[in-house]
Amino acid sequence: MSGKATLLLIVGFSLLFLVVSKNFGDVSNRAVDNFVNYHMETVAHDIAVSGANIAANQIFMDPTWDDGYSDLPFQDGNMDISVQILDPFKNIRQITSTGNFQGHTSTVQVKLAPSKFSKFAYYSVSEGGTIWWIGSDTVWGPFHTQDYMRVKSHPVYFGKATTKRNMIYYTSEAADKPRFFGGYDQGVNLPLPTTAVDDMESNATLSFTGHDTVYMTFSQDTLKYKYAHNALYTPVYLPTAASNGLIFAKNCVVRLKGTIKGQYTIGCSSSGTIGKGTIWLDNDIVYNQDPRIYPNSIDMLGICAENSVVITQNTANNSDINIHASIYCEKGGFGAQNYSTRPISGNINLLGGIIQYTRAAVGTFGSDGKIKNGFAKRYKYDERFLVASPPFFPGTGGFEIVSWYE
Repeated sequence: MSGKATLLLIVGFSLLFLVVSKNFGDVSNRAVDNFVNYHMETVAHDIAVSGANIAANQIFMDPTWDDGYSDLPFQDGNMDISVQILDPFKNIRQITSTGNFQGHTSTVQVKLAPSKFSKFAYYSVSEGGTIWWIGSDTVWGPFHTQDYMRVKSHPVYFGKATTKRNMIYYTSEAADKPRFFGGYDQGVNLPLPTTAVDDMESNATLSFTGHDTVYMTFSQDTLKYKYAHNALYTPVYLPTAASNGLIFAKNCVVRLKGTIKGQYTIGCSSSGTIGKGTIWLDNDIVYNQDPRIYPNSIDMLGICAENSVVITQNTANNSDINIHASIYCEKGGFGAQNYSTRPISGNINLLGGIIQYTRAAVGTFGSDGKIKNGFAKRYKYDERFLVASPPFFPGTGGFEIVSWYE
């Protein structure tokens, strides 16, 4: 019996080892197969991502490019790229890039929208020559100047900051270097358009022409307008009268105030007459729903003047002014009337951004840092402008990536 038992034991262990060895072999084979499949899927994905970047670069170099590629060899595989115009009115485009590698495919979709100057919390062509960014200054969104960046006592920049020219320190780099939390690049050339406001006219669905001054008061989705201070207002329902959101005043002055419901841009041009192409802020101009309180607010405003945007010196503006908008001044700047002689007028509470040719003044300050005349600045960036913009707001000529789906 002991001999038979031994034989049975040996046969049993042999069968067991054979089964275990087979399972180990299957596991090893599956591991190799999984590794090979993962490698092929990764290569196909890399090809798709590369194709999306190639197409995006083509569009950035030539905004009209939409040819795409078919069966383009890449990394021992190939890519198929198409460019689809999703919205011809807003020029929204989508890149679809498919990578193919040994029977495996991967697709990447990238959506692009025209880049607008409204994305900037602050932009200038000229910094005025003697104006410094100081330690108490904080810029919350993207910053760019075509001029020198003059800094003192570590001003703070939370968004990406860029300059065309170099940085000038008030005392030294150690004492004055800004704190950049979003990065900094020098030598970036981004010129301001010279005819962007004039070009708005052809797209406007609500226009005012032949008048020296247009008084505009927004009352949610109604605009009340008149042509003289003592005249009666005429109301229009904006979703009908300005169906595409663009309101244009040709060769005149605009006097602006009120509460905005919806998305609108006001353009004000000049034919060269002194004083025309200027928008005066006679009182608060704010959203019906402040996005800081109502995160789903779609209210949005662009204030675009061929010359300047100016805060009026009047009773309403003697104690603060609230402004919700991206402000664009093509040949002038954003400032306050009589900034150096008006009484202390409180704060400019701005939600949005300022894009201007020349940095203008809103007040004066003493050696103690306290206001002597005019306004203190309380500027907050509207972060929605990173991916959205008011209708027909002037563009930089390029595109922004607004979504990337893999």
